[in-house]
Amino acid sequence: MASSFPIPVRALAFSVAATLLSGFSNGPALAGASGPFLSHQALYELKLVKSRGTNAISGARGRILYNFSGSACEGYTSDFRQVSELDSGEGKLTLSDLRSHSWEDGAGKSYRFKINSRMNDADSAPIDGMAERVGDRISVKLKQPVAKTFELDGKVVFPTEQIQHIIAAAREGKSVLELMVYDGSDNGEKVYNTLSVIGQPIPGTRSIATPDPATANDQMKALTRWPVTVSYYDRDAKTKEGEQTPVYAMSFELFENGVSRALVLDYNDFVIAGAMGKFDVRDSKPCK
Repeated sequence: MASSFPIPVRALAFSVAATLLSGFSNGPALAGASGPFLSHQALYELKLVKSRGTNAISGARGRILYNFSGSACEGYTSDFRQVSELDSGEGKLTLSDLRSHSWEDGAGKSYRFKINSRMNDADSAPIDGMAERVGDRISVKLKQPVAKTFELDGKVVFPTEQIQHIIAAAREGKSVLELMVYDGSDNGEKVYNTLSVIGQPIPGTRSIATPDPATANDQMKALTRWPVTVSYYDRDAKTKEGEQTPVYAMSFELFENGVSRALVLDYNDFVIAGAMGKFDVRDSKPCK
């Protein structure tokens, strides 16, 4: 990543990341993923923590604003915006602005997405499409950047489903989880192979060295969370000798209600940390 550091929009859905990204992000209902996701808004402050490799940069900063809402019965909606500034030295600054809006059916049967990005004064081609599960396949219909229809393997999961799987695996005591993930990013056709490494559970009663608005929230204090690292690999890349290098990796602490804190985004050439600056719980309609 030589010019910017947009957060992969699927990731995100980690709620962010319910996505993140919830930011970070739905699919077949998961028996192990009990409990509703929390509707919330979170603001993350981004800063450079490490620069390495031949494309070393001298500075990076930015913000992520993430809104997540919905339920298993009405589906999940996420709105994500990341504005970031990258300093490559000698006064060369690159400003990027990434916005995405998505909706996922609570049962993972369909996924709609719109993504817009801007680099300095130039707008990139917008991405607009939807994906639906049909039998053992997923049918994707893109409106932009190019109108086309194609199919994906039915084992591919959408962003919120990805988080559901991670939480279910964490509750079962699993430490490793492999998933194929589709979120409509890049040109709307990219599928990533992901490897999630899940650490030991952190009880809400444990003291924390760097508290933030999430850990100080009364509704969050009693919840368990897990340290998670998700590495994203290009499915289409041909591996040479040895193991394939991930395109990027995300580390965060994931609460059992889908909220994420303490983000660390590794883009190989540099590493960005995202500290939660604001956190607000939003009203949501429970399933009837």
